[in-house]
Amino acid sequence: MTTEQKAPIRVAIAGVGNCASSLVQGVSYCKRMGDKAIGVSFPELGGYTPTDIEFVAGFDVDARKVNKPLGEAIMAEPNCTAIFEEDVSDHKAVVRRGPDLDGVSNFMRNQDPRRAFQVSAEPALSKDDVVSVLKESGAEVLVIFLPVGSIEAAEFYAQCALEAGVSIVNGIPVFIVSNPAWAKKFEDAGIPVLGDDFKAQFGATIMHRAITQLADMRGVQIDRTYQLNVGGNTDFLNMMDGDRLAMKRESKTEAVQESMKARLQNNDIRVGPSDYVPWLNDRKVAYIRLEGRLFGGVPTSVEMRLEVEDSPNAAAEALAAIRCARIARDRGLAGPVKAASAFIFKHPPEQMGDEEAYRRMIAFAEKADG
Repeated sequence: MTTEQKAPIRVAIAGVGNCASSLVQGVSYCKRMGDKAIGVSFPELGGYTPTDIEFVAGFDVDARKVNKPLGEAIMAEPNCTAIFEEDVSDHKAVVRRGPDLDGVSNFMRNQDPRRAFQVSAEPALSKDDVVSVLKESGAEVLVIFLPVGSIEAAEFYAQCALEAGVSIVNGIPVFIVSNPAWAKKFEDAGIPVLGDDFKAQFGATIMHRAITQLADMRGVQIDRTYQLNVGGNTDFLNMMDGDRLAMKRESKTEAVQESMKARLQNNDIRVGPSDYVPWLNDRKVAYIRLEGRLFGGVPTSVEMRLEVEDSPNAAAEALAAIRCARIARDRGLAGPVKAASAFIFKHPPEQMGDEEAYRRMIAFAEKADG
């Protein structure tokens, strides 16, 4: 880590759910543990560490979070992720009442209120209000952690960030950074952005890609594969509404397809959320299967079961993406930060193999092209 004193990376969060909880906890955890912090993907990037992050604003729609300090809001129901850092009292930025738009589905409104959203009666902020909050807070980066399928809401916050001169780190499967029209808007405005849809630190997508890449490397003919995921957090409950899943399935499927030498036919690959099991809470269980043929056409198959706490798995990569956004801003870059996006996200503007993306991301952090 550099000894030079750097200004904090001022971060706003749209969607104060489980992933936001793990992210905020993670910054406090790194401050307390220092070099002994476990599982930090990149302890230092471009001279920045996770402890350089400061949260300055939050937006949510839930009555249990709105108007609360961020450190209190992240502990409120329906959040159910692991508490690995109990003292988060230093995160005092107030969570503001964002607009519902399509962030709250009719399906979610009719579920157990302890498991689902309780929509606040407070009046929602307008676009101009959100832009003002971003500007007045001095936010440099807006992390989008909205529910899957929140296309209108994600685009609303992207537009707010654009008008406020704030970079976005888009953690959800709504295609903004990988959408050429949106990418050009941010490029023209001189704002660097990263996305879309986090790959978890050690999750189902990265494991699935590893299996397919190994099979290709060893000359195995891949015939078909699936990845079935179950979990018990609000994300999985929200995804029981199949109409909200199109981009999620595309994002996860393309991340796996890209890792193989030859694309599979649509009927030979199935990737994505499969069911909601409330008692799992924030645990996610992934079942991965690959079928193929060895030398001589002899059949083979492999099955894997992976269990993780879902939200810390994403937060680890958010810590890296936020710092990459700041590095890009320091250098006056604009538009998608392609190398970092390829390593950190499932649906980046430019797909790359994991090893290539890793090398290019490190090179970017060390002042090569982004």
